[in-house]
Amino acid sequence: MNVFLNNYFPNVMTKVPEFYESIGQTFQMVIWSGVISLILGTVIGIVLVITRKGGLVENQIVFQILDKIVNLFRSIPFIILLTGVMPLTRIIMGTAIGVEGAIVPLVFGTVPFFSRQIESALSQVPAGLVEAAESMGNTKLQIITNVYLKESIPQISRAVSITAISLIGLTAMAGVVGAGGLGDFAVRYGHDRNQTDVTLATIIVLVILVSIIQLVGNFVAKKSSH
Repeated sequence: MNVFLNNYFPNVMTKVPEFYESIGQTFQMVIWSGVISLILGTVIGIVLVITRKGGLVENQIVFQILDKIVNLFRSIPFIILLTGVMPLTRIIMGTAIGVEGAIVPLVFGTVPFFSRQIESALSQVPAGLVEAAESMGNTKLQIITNVYLKESIPQISRAVSITAISLIGLTAMAGVVGAGGLGDFAVRYGHDRNQTDVTLATIIVLVILVSIIQLVGNFVAKKSSH
């Protein structure tokens, strides 16, 4: 195995500790920003569904404000968003570089996307189920948890996997501006120094990560489907 790696990935083998560190940084960015984004995105998605016209707690003012904010941030290319939120990133994290500096822009880039995914998933719940739950005396919170969320588990699991895969791509892009991770590793060595084996190794790791996430998402969706 070592002979194979040295033959086909010579430059990577001279930077193994740094390569492992970059993988760890990518995991940190994905986990931290992913957890925050999933929580915020779920809340926003739920609010969008229940406050829209004919929703559980219809409120056009709240809906229109949230809808416009989500559309605004979804329309901004992530590479521009990275630099645009730098002042806010420095205030919140104390730095705009490294893994810490990437968390805020990653959240801003992921939450709007995931909230739309949640909104779409919950919108597929039949109105008859909601009406039946209301007629049985369920509270609005019970309807959200036991009807909207419970009935949408397959769609939500797919949304989570799609968002996680998208987030991995964003972390690679964040590496271009000094956030660390596999993106930074690939650019510094694979691109700037023309070390193609570094680029190839990075691609292989990313493909493996994406494949695992997709398999898990599909498994959960299949198991939770009625």
